[in-house]
Amino acid sequence: MSASGNSIAEVPKWKPLRLSGSQPFTQQQGVYIMIGERTNVAGSPKFARLIKDEKYEEAVSIARQQIENGANVLDVCMDEGMIDGVTAMTRFLQVLASEPEVAKVPIMVDSSKWEVIEAGMKCLQGKGIVNSISLKEGEHKFREHAATILKYGAAAVVMAFDEQGQAANYEDKIRVCERAYRILVDQVGFPPEDIIFDPNILTVATGMEEHNNYAVDYINATRWSTWNAHERKTVQVKGNIIGSDTDPVLVLSPDKIANQIIGSRLCNDETIRVVPRRVGLVYDDSRLNLVERLHGCPFLVDTPNVDVCSKAIASAPEARA
Repeated sequence: MSASGNSIAEVPKWKPLRLSGSQPFTQQQGVYIMIGERTNVAGSPKFARLIKDEKYEEAVSIARQQIENGANVLDVCMDEGMIDGVTAMTRFLQVLASEPEVAKVPIMVDSSKWEVIEAGMKCLQGKGIVNSISLKEGEHKFREHAATILKYGAAAVVMAFDEQGQAANYEDKIRVCERAYRILVDQVGFPPEDIIFDPNILTVATGMEEHNNYAVDYINATRWSTWNAHERKTVQVKGNIIGSDTDPVLVLSPDKIANQIIGSRLCNDETIRVVPRRVGLVYDDSRLNLVERLHGCPFLVDTPNVDVCSKAIASAPEARA
């Protein structure tokens, strides 16, 4: 107990994620950070084609469009078999830096290859985000990568992945996130507010019974990662929920799933939103509340009609406690 009679283990004040390009960016509490993914070769065929053709100046126009549409951060990824990732990442970020309207926003350096991530960090003129690191290769490599990211001053996305593989259920997600958090904060000295957990949402509504709880496990892991205790209140959470297009029973589209869940009250703990197609989406749960119906939801397909979606959800299984 402290001299004032209060417990020493008081919950610390919420700390925002602070990033920068040529201009500073500070996360606002209760407001999503929008990440544009069209500068990801997997997120835009046009961008991938321009990068393969080494038309980096033209590729910058896609980044500019993302910013004009509301992106706070640009995700840059060059992971494609026909692209030299280190060269492409370096050259594109150098060209971006020469464009003031684009260079002002923070960059997320996105790659599954560490050499590409490190090449990208060397080109950042401000504080960016590394996407991603995980415990997949063991604790030694994880600490090594985290220390390097800390040296460059970047934030880091941490995947719920360890030596046993990708965390699929709620228990595994929180086990991996807790372990990663303790290593980062206690051993590496990583600022908690610079940790961005990705709880790994797997494809929902595949028709396979063992996949029925994926979305719910993701939402619960998101809440746990953000609100479990003490300094973890400053940790960010990133992710999307994507539905499959097989075996139609419940009529919903992948975009509507993502929109409605991220906009719902039950997922208010998610603070970073990756926009798969375009930014500027409106999150409105007043017409279609999905989360309570996701438990056990078997199938999802596309429809443009929100009213039809609402009727379909009305007959979906009730949520489990």
